[in-house]
Amino acid sequence: MLIDLSHTIAEGLTTYPGIPGPLICDFLSREASRAWYAEGVEFHIGKIELVANTGTYLDSPFHRYAEGKDLSELPLESTVDLPAVSVRTSAAAVGAEAFHGLDIAGKAVLVETGWSRHWNTERYLGGHPFLTESAALYLRDNGARLVGIDSLNIDDMGDKRRPVHSILLGAEIPVVEYMTNLAALPETNFGFFAAPVKVKSFGTFPVRAFAIV
Repeated sequence: MLIDLSHTIAEGLTTYPGIPGPLICDFLSREASRAWYAEGVEFHIGKIELVANTGTYLDSPFHRYAEGKDLSELPLESTVDLPAVSVRTSAAAVGAEAFHGLDIAGKAVLVETGWSRHWNTERYLGGHPFLTESAALYLRDNGARLVGIDSLNIDDMGDKRRPVHSILLGAEIPVVEYMTNLAALPETNFGFFAAPVKVKSFGTFPVRAFAIV
């Protein structure tokens, strides 16, 4: 069974405070294309302008570190067909204890906070759950392969050090933010996929994140 874990990107969508929403339009409309083809034949070519941090997206090490791997350098093994575990929590600050006792080595760890229920509302944009620095250290030291969350930011936005991004991306552990539908996942025994477009000198990009159960 396939489970979609991604939000839909639409015209004007606000993903993060202060970041403009995407512009979606025609490069070649169906009507205009008719002049190029036989009668009854038409095509559509779309054009989109967006900030890379839009919708459900993945952070590569380059997002945080100038010498880190960019999207084009991420090995597929770090983002697709990963064994995964999901962790459900109601904590505002998710500490290391949330992951104690879990087999996370070599796995994607997906943190469900329930925050995605506020998606595309003002409530979503502030006061969100996040991981603590101790959680990031625990995930790194216990071999997590990728870490995802269903809230506005994996870090506390009030902490300008951004310790969770710094620790995970410094260890070449990709981060997927703004996920949704994590409640549909089992706790274990599923696979996770979140491959971004292979763009040089880019650190983040939207993904179609999904699970196979």
